Amino acid sequence: MTPPWISTEMVTLAAAYAAGRLPHALLLHEAPGAGGDWLAKWTAQLVLCQRVTDAPCGSCAGCRGVATSQHPDLIVLQPIEESRQIRIEQVRELSEELSLTSHQGGYKVAILTPADALNRFAANALLKTLEEPPQRTLLMLVVTQPSRLPATILSRCQRVRIRAPDRQGAVSWLETTRGPGDWNAVLDALGEAPMLAADVDPAAVVQVGAEVRRALDEASTGSADPVATAERWVRSELPLRLRCIENWLTERIRGHYEGDSFFTKVGAGPYLPGANAVLNMGELFELVDGVRELKSALETPINRGLALEALLRRFVPGRGAIAAPAPSGRR
Repeated sequence: MTPPWISTEMVTLAAAYAAGRLPHALLLHEAPGAGGDWLAKWTAQLVLCQRVTDAPCGSCAGCRGVATSQHPDLIVLQPIEESRQIRIEQVRELSEELSLTSHQGGYKVAILTPADALNRFAANALLKTLEEPPQRTLLMLVVTQPSRLPATILSRCQRVRIRAPDRQGAVSWLETTRGPGDWNAVLDALGEAPMLAADVDPAAVVQVGAEVRRALDEASTGSADPVATAERWVRSELPLRLRCIENWLTERIRGHYEGDSFFTKVGAGPYLPGANAVLNMGELFELVDGVRELKSALETPINRGLALEALLRRFVPGRGAIAAPAPSGRR
C-alpha cells in the first residue's frame, strides 16, 4: 500500500522524470522508518517501467523485477551479511557495473541503503561516479544521518526530504497494511517509524520496548544494575533495544519543548523549572550520539557487554542528563 505521507515527493519525482529533469543522484533523507527504501524502489520502477505512459504501472516485468530486486538494470547496495558498513570493494563493483550498457537500453539504477553506512574509503570511491556519472544513470542514496557522509557527496546529490507521518496517520496505515494490532505501543517503542513497524512482530516489540523503558526509568532513579542489565541485553535483540533507548531519549528531549518552541540555550547544568526537573540538554544529545555510535560499532570486535554497560552507567543520577518528561500542563 502506498504510504500517503510520501505522495508529494512521488508527484515531484514523477514530474521531473516526465520533463527530462530527473537528476543523476538523489539523496533520500528520511526520518528513520519513514519510507526512504520504499520511495527508492518506487522511483526505480518509475524509470524502468515498460509502460512509459503509465509508469510506474507496478505490473509489467520491469516493475516486478524492481519489486523483487531482480531487475538486470537495478543494483541494490547494502552492508554485506552481518556487516554494518558498505565497503570499498562493493562500490568499485557498482562503478564497473554502471559503466556497462543497460540490458534494456534505458536507465541503470543503483540504490545505496543505508548510504550513511558507507565507510570512508567506500565514500571516496563513490565520489568519482557521482562526479562523472554515465549517461542515463540514476543513483539513490537512502540516509537517516546525512552528516555521516562527506560534504563532497552531499553537494553532488539533490536532496529529497521524507518526513514521518503523524501518529494517527501511521497507525491508520499500519492497520490497513498489517491488520489490527497494538500499533500505538509499537510506535511508542520504535518512534514514529511506520515502515520499520510494518516489518516487525508487534507483540515482541511491545514486550522489549516495555522492558527497556522500565530498565531506563529505574536507571535514571538509581535503582537499576547496569552490569546485570547489560549482560542480559547483549544476549537478546540488542539492535532493537538500542533503537528503543534512542527513542526513549528522543522523547525526553522533545518532552521539554513547550508547544512548538525550541530551546536554543544548552546550559552546563539544570535550568528547567519544576521540582524534579533536572535536565542538561547537552548531555541528552551526547547520550543519543553514544547510542548511535554503539549501533554503528556492533560489527566491530568490541566487547558489547562492556560497551553497553558504559552507556547505561551514563543514565544514573548525578550527571544531570536524565529527567522525566514534563507534565503536559507545566509552563
